[in-house]
Amino acid sequence: MITLISIIALGFFLGMRHATDPDHVIAVTTIVSRQRSIRHAALIGVLWGVGHTITILAVGSAIILFGIVIPPRLGLSMELSVGLMLVLLGVLNLSGIMRWITETLTPMHLGQHTHAHGHGDYVHNHSHGDDPENYGRAENATPVGWMDRTFGGMGLYQIARPLAVGLVHGLAGSAAVALLVLTTIRVPSWAVLYVLVFGIGTVAGMMLITAAIAVPFQVSGNRFARLNRGLGLASGLVSLAFGLFIVYQMGFVNGLFTHSPVWVPR
Repeated sequence: MITLISIIALGFFLGMRHATDPDHVIAVTTIVSRQRSIRHAALIGVLWGVGHTITILAVGSAIILFGIVIPPRLGLSMELSVGLMLVLLGVLNLSGIMRWITETLTPMHLGQHTHAHGHGDYVHNHSHGDDPENYGRAENATPVGWMDRTFGGMGLYQIARPLAVGLVHGLAGSAAVALLVLTTIRVPSWAVLYVLVFGIGTVAGMMLITAAIAVPFQVSGNRFARLNRGLGLASGLVSLAFGLFIVYQMGFVNGLFTHSPVWVPR
């Protein structure tokens, strides 16, 4: 019984530590950068953790119970998916910043006034004037505007985004977690339990991390709008750069795009 309790405790705390991996923190920072509520940010962390746990539990259990072997090219593809996800998050974040810069630097026409308006994580100004056709709808041309129009009305967009990102991250890390468990825990049912508790620990860790990350964004958003936009720009750039680095590592250094891929689960 003591052994089982030790396994549960170890899985939980290692899961919390796993939440602090750089790619995880960068991904949730990019999402949370648009939040003005610590409670909502913590919820995003929970959703990310749930998605991560679903994939790790599904893939990890298959490896543990059925001895499935993941070939190097598939393993590298799973790792590559994390890089592509970070690139996408960075681009979507930066598109909102660039839209604000364009609006700021574009002279307003005489007789027009603006008011702030938000679509999900996208905040912008609508222009109003004497011309009824001039209503400031240019945000529809941005990726964030398109996604908000497509998914925002469903009421699931804000829930699905961190959940999907967590699913992708879990896909990349599931093999390493399962193989690590197999080397130390010989009872399959205990090993699967460990993976589940590991995922729960990741949920708890990411909830705390996202709540902490949201604090400077909330403070700067309420008092220093320019600093807040700077933080959002920085998070988008870091996400884009780190995502491209992962793509390069998986694709060229580890050989996914060559004839001899080399993959070591980590």
